[in-house]
Formats: sequence, C-alpha cells, structure tokens
Amino acid sequence: MAQFSVNARRLDPYKNFKFRVKWDGKYVAGVSKVSALKRSTEVVEHRNGGDPSTSRKSPGRSKYEPITLERGVTHDTEFEKWANKVWNFGSGLGAEVSLKDFRKDLIIEVYNEAGQPVLAYKVYRCWVSEFQSIPDLDANANAVAIQTLKLENEGWERDYDVVEPAEPSFSEPAI
Repeated sequence: MAQFSVNARRLDPYKNFKFRVKWDGKYVAGVSKVSALKRSTEVVEHRNGGDPSTSRKSPGRSKYEPITLERGVTHDTEFEKWANKVWNFGSGLGAEVSLKDFRKDLIIEVYNEAGQPVLAYKVYRCWVSEFQSIPDLDANANAVAIQTLKLENEGWERDYDVVEPAEPSFSEPAI
C-alpha cells in the first residue's frame, strides 16, 4: 500500500466538478454527473436473557447503493451498448442477455483544480439496471438532453496508489 503524502499548504477541500470515469481501460466521453458512492451496514440488535433491558448492537450485512452516471446525448454509443448487454430487444430467444460481459469494473478519478489526479475509486462488478436514452422532450425548454445509466455494483474501494500531488505554482516573471 502506498504511503500518504501530506500537503501542509492545502487547506481547501477538493471540488466536485473535475472527474473522469473509466471502464474497459478507456475514459467514457462526456460524463457530467456521478452520484455519490454510498455504503450502508445493517444493524443487528441482540440481547442476552440475563442482561438489563437494553439491546446490544453489532454490524450485519453491508450493501452498496447504485451509482448513476449522466451525460449529454451524443452519437457516442457506449452507454447504450452496455445497457444492451443486460437486455437487447429483438436479439432472439435465449440471446437477450450477454452473460459473458454484462458486468464491468470501473474507475472514478477525481482531479484538483490544476487537473492533477488526487483520488480514485475502483467500483466492482457493475451492471446496468436502468438506462434512459433520451429525457422528456419539450419544445418550450432550453436544456441539454441527458442520458442516464443506473449501475448496480458489488462494492468499491479507494485506490491508495493515487497519492496527493505537489501542487503547481506560477513562478514570478523576472523583471
């Protein structure tokens, strides 16, 4: 495991607007929003018969919330191709699901304001449970058409090999 670096000069937390998503070893074009990575653990309450009338608590099963990716509608077909691996309409009886590769691991990278990678998370065994190819269309609206993928997953972890970089500074010009 990599050592953590400490940047004593950085007081500001990282912003949430510079990030990239990668699957199959390639960056996915145009992702504009990624929902939160969220894990919750059930609480198991128990008590022994001789204990006072209070319960003890211990951790139970953990679950990982689905992750939603959003991007503007373009001619890029990556969202649709992945969604079609779970259910491909008209592909023929017995061939609707691609059991071989409907799951993917993905990487979510977060960058600082200077465009340096500062955090990365590996998300495991994702598959598409919902796909919205186009949003509601409205002739009176003034908005970007957004595609959405909802990804079920079996867990995520931080990539500790991504360490805090030395932040760049502009040098003063010689006078």
